[in-house]
Amino acid sequence: MDFKTIHIGSLIKLRVTENKIELERIRNFMKCSEQDIEEMYESKSLDADLIMRWSKLLEYDFFRIYTQHLILFAPPGKIGYNELKQKKTALPQFRKNIYTKEVIDFILEMVQTGKKTKHQIIEEYNIPKTTLYKWIDKYTQ
Repeated sequence: MDFKTIHIGSLIKLRVTENKIELERIRNFMKCSEQDIEEMYESKSLDADLIMRWSKLLEYDFFRIYTQHLILFAPPGKIGYNELKQKKTALPQFRKNIYTKEVIDFILEMVQTGKKTKHQIIEEYNIPKTTLYKWIDKYTQ
């Protein structure tokens, strides 16, 4: 899985194929035509409401793919970021550094194949050195 470039339509189509969901069921749930569904499969991006409906139908959190993109590719905070972060907000607050198994596998694959060095991973993705080395010890044979 390439978390840098996300084509949500093809991921949805893959999940539909894997679960062998019938087109009629999709059409009824999504309340749209077969042509609309095909257009969604070919779309690089979709409206959040549509992604939510696909997530429910296919029992898969497609938003998590975007979250993993943010974890891996969001730019590091700038000076003054912590001051902004401490302001009160009515929006829910989430921890940024929650790594899924997919992200860990993605990072370890880059190290194992030599695409990136450990130092590059630490610098580019802001993963703590101790965390990276724990992953290497835990998930590699």
